[in-house]
Amino acid sequence: MDEYDDLPEVDALLRAEKKHEWISEPRFKRMFNDIEDGLQGVLGKGKYEWVDRRVFDQVFDRSTLLAVHKLMQKGQIETIDYPIARGKEAHVFHATTNHGPVAVKIFHTTNAVFKGLAKYIDGDPRFKGLSRRHRELVNIWVRKEFRNLRRMRNHGLRVPEPLDNLKNVLIMEYIGDDKGPSPRLKEISVDNPYEVFEELLDFIAINWHNCDLVHADFSEYNILLNDDELWVIDAGQSVTRQHPSAEEFLVRDVTRIVDWINRQGHNVDLAESLARVLDDPVPEASRASGGD
Repeated sequence: MDEYDDLPEVDALLRAEKKHEWISEPRFKRMFNDIEDGLQGVLGKGKYEWVDRRVFDQVFDRSTLLAVHKLMQKGQIETIDYPIARGKEAHVFHATTNHGPVAVKIFHTTNAVFKGLAKYIDGDPRFKGLSRRHRELVNIWVRKEFRNLRRMRNHGLRVPEPLDNLKNVLIMEYIGDDKGPSPRLKEISVDNPYEVFEELLDFIAINWHNCDLVHADFSEYNILLNDDELWVIDAGQSVTRQHPSAEEFLVRDVTRIVDWINRQGHNVDLAESLARVLDDPVPEASRASGGD
């Protein structure tokens, strides 16, 4: 018998290493063992019991596991339960905290994903002179979305409240219920499409005039309907009006929403809609002001 066989801490470590033998480094095996209970859904056990190994390998690399671990230690996450949205840049998960559900957006860290997104950072005066290394670019993107969401909320726009961020992980308000996330405008039909269109134009106008931002990816794919209220999501690519492509992005945003309303049977003129956004700013909703 080996002289160390009866040591409980050695036995626990050996069990952990066998259980997570697919993780190569011992320190990450120990860390993963520590946070395993917080990844119940991801590991296909617990209340939700979903698992997709391809998703796990794509999303939860070593750096991401460390970031999740730290956020759990801070009390920002208790468990990560199941995916609610999957995209080429990020996966969004339903997560549980001691104050209710939240959405955890985890950005992918592969080089190919962010190759085309630098144009939304270059030219934004808030991010001048920062490192252009790939992983740092991803972290900048997360901080950018956090700041954009906070600025929009401070001016009364209905976007998820950003709660915390670390490296490539963003925690924000969950928009949905126990059955799942709220549907996207693309997925549903509405009884009053022209009223929806006017509200969305107001959003673009407030964002442009009052927030000094343009969303830059405004479409029915990034608009949720929750309890008859419209919520706009995915603000990572949003840029300030000082960005050299800001006006181009604004025209594209208005064009997409005009295309949407015209597919609902209306005949809305793009030039008139753009003029309304540019010339007729809407008073922002009441909300305490803060930083961005």
